[in-house]
Amino acid sequence: MLSAEHRAIVSATVPILEQGGEALTTHFYQLLFADFPEVKAYFNQAHQHDGGQPRALANSILMYAKNIDRLAALGDLVSVIVNKHVSLNILPEHYPMVGASLLKAIREVLGAETATDAVLEAWGAAYGQLADILIGAERAAYEGQAHAPGGWNGLRRFVVAEKRAESEEITSFVLRPQDGGAVMDFQPGQYIGLRVLVDGAEQRRQYSLSAAPNGQTYQISVKREAGGKVSNHLHDSVDVGDVVELLPPSGAFTLSDSAKPIVLISGGVGITPTLPMLNRALATGREVRFIHAARHGGVHAFRDHVDALAAQHPQLRRHYIYAETRDGHPVPDAVGLLDREKLAGWLPASRDVEAYFLGPTPFMRAVKQLLRELGIPESQTYFEFFGPAAALN
Repeated sequence: MLSAEHRAIVSATVPILEQGGEALTTHFYQLLFADFPEVKAYFNQAHQHDGGQPRALANSILMYAKNIDRLAALGDLVSVIVNKHVSLNILPEHYPMVGASLLKAIREVLGAETATDAVLEAWGAAYGQLADILIGAERAAYEGQAHAPGGWNGLRRFVVAEKRAESEEITSFVLRPQDGGAVMDFQPGQYIGLRVLVDGAEQRRQYSLSAAPNGQTYQISVKREAGGKVSNHLHDSVDVGDVVELLPPSGAFTLSDSAKPIVLISGGVGITPTLPMLNRALATGREVRFIHAARHGGVHAFRDHVDALAAQHPQLRRHYIYAETRDGHPVPDAVGLLDREKLAGWLPASRDVEAYFLGPTPFMRAVKQLLRELGIPESQTYFEFFGPAAALN
């Protein structure tokens, strides 16, 4: 039970977390993987090595500690965490492992003088409260998935029905249930969890769904990442007829119910969730501006698809910008980086729009700032980002 005294102690640790939260969470992951190696498959180890996952966790812990007395102020943070957990099939039995490692890390990093028994007791109670909130929300999500038409819980086997190169770096995989049944609907912008074995080791990843829902198949489009264990395995070793295991669709980065003009801005492989969003927006008659940035034409996926939609739907205007041009590749509308002048010229005259953006972190940081400068209300901008929110400011 989280008491008033516990809340006061947790709140008092905020300055410590602001100074050393990342060191704490880095050590936490080291302990978690050492003491409970069975959970390692749930984490992308590349995000451990580049510090992305510890930074994201440090931000989440800090936000929780700051708002321990007013959890409603956490806003979308809980929803983002729940969707991420559901896409990985995190279960109640995983929470005690995380809790034990977190308390152990607090004691070892902060030292016995700072991390007293009273501090550990308070953080144990605080973690218990957060775990109960997340477990309850995840249980409701799992029940919703199980009872949805074509829905399921846990891992389900899918056969690769089609493998298609979309660019020099991105390949699409069309996946059909091995059991021949239907698949549950999803909201454009959502992703699925995927499980594969790479060199005999279990790996789990999330990939955005890149085609409109049809009740029969899912499509993901995967960029080959340098050194990426799973992306290279999918590109090189997974072919038509092979089997992968999927978890049901999840994610909170979805279109709102609105008639406002919509602006979809993507960089690189960030284009994937915007494709079903584009289809849904066009089907409802909304005005759409589709803006995509790529390094060059050779890595620009789905250009022909978007061009064909633009030819069919006069309310769609699309604009492409490449960092550089190359002989023999398609020509963009602009060359260089997306800046204020270019974006201003491509937006509708009215700034009363809804803007969705996704891409590499530097790209998203720039787009977020540009939209603010151009007068798009922040309440009408949406993005998918798993790192600390401060990294985009």
